[in-house]
Amino acid sequence: MELKKRLLAGTPGRLLVTLIMLALAIVMIMPFLWMISTSLKTPAEVFKYPIEWIPSHPTWEHHLKVWSGPKSFGAYYLNSLKIALIGMVGATFLSAFAAYGFARIEFKGRNALFMLYLSMMMIPPQVLFVPKFIMFEWAGIYNTHLALILPGMFTIFGVFMLRQFFLSIPHEISESAFIDGAGHFRIFFRLILPLAKPALATLAIIDFSWQWNDYENALVFLIDERLYTIPLGLQNFILENTVDYNGMMAAASAGIIPMIVVFAIGQRYIIQGLTNSAVKG
Repeated sequence: MELKKRLLAGTPGRLLVTLIMLALAIVMIMPFLWMISTSLKTPAEVFKYPIEWIPSHPTWEHHLKVWSGPKSFGAYYLNSLKIALIGMVGATFLSAFAAYGFARIEFKGRNALFMLYLSMMMIPPQVLFVPKFIMFEWAGIYNTHLALILPGMFTIFGVFMLRQFFLSIPHEISESAFIDGAGHFRIFFRLILPLAKPALATLAIIDFSWQWNDYENALVFLIDERLYTIPLGLQNFILENTVDYNGMMAAASAGIIPMIVVFAIGQRYIIQGLTNSAVKG
């Protein structure tokens, strides 16, 4: 009876919150729906008012234009997938290694070193473009995908997030393993990593989205059009087709498909991983 009273008492508040969230969700998704709808319309229907959300005569002509021809988005897709996937795997693994050191290994100055590492987040990425350009030139990786992949493997946010998650794992587990003769490498690979799957999946998804959408680094460090990624390919398409709004929307729709797929697969891990990290943080 008491539980029923509590549920009834909380219903108006929950209903109000649900309605507000629903309204926000609709506002958020409307631009995407308009983008997809416009990509299937004829040019004459683009600015028709009131908006026709479902085209009366849908056409795939603009999508075919994006995926065919000498500047097909296929090459941009492969370049972006290569950079995003390799960078994501590297960032997740290296972040987990560093986070384990900061969370589970006692050494002098550990917390001070971690705070110093975190303070690097305050440096704007744009400030590092010139030093990185000089370094990439010296290393011979300028205008190659390595100029995007290698820096993308190091993420301060990833180390911070995984460290917070590792701190939430009871130390008794590691101590029991130490008593049985296991070392840090064995504990890391056999105990900690399996327990950290939600956090690892969360970081992997977030890092993939960062690398997929990275525009600035690709713009600065890639000059060969054959190496272009999706953001640069989309920019080129817009510059070359300034009044082809249907084509622009078709190109933009093509660019967000992987993000939708990745988010649909891993959305529950994002919520779980961030919640676990926030509780300890």
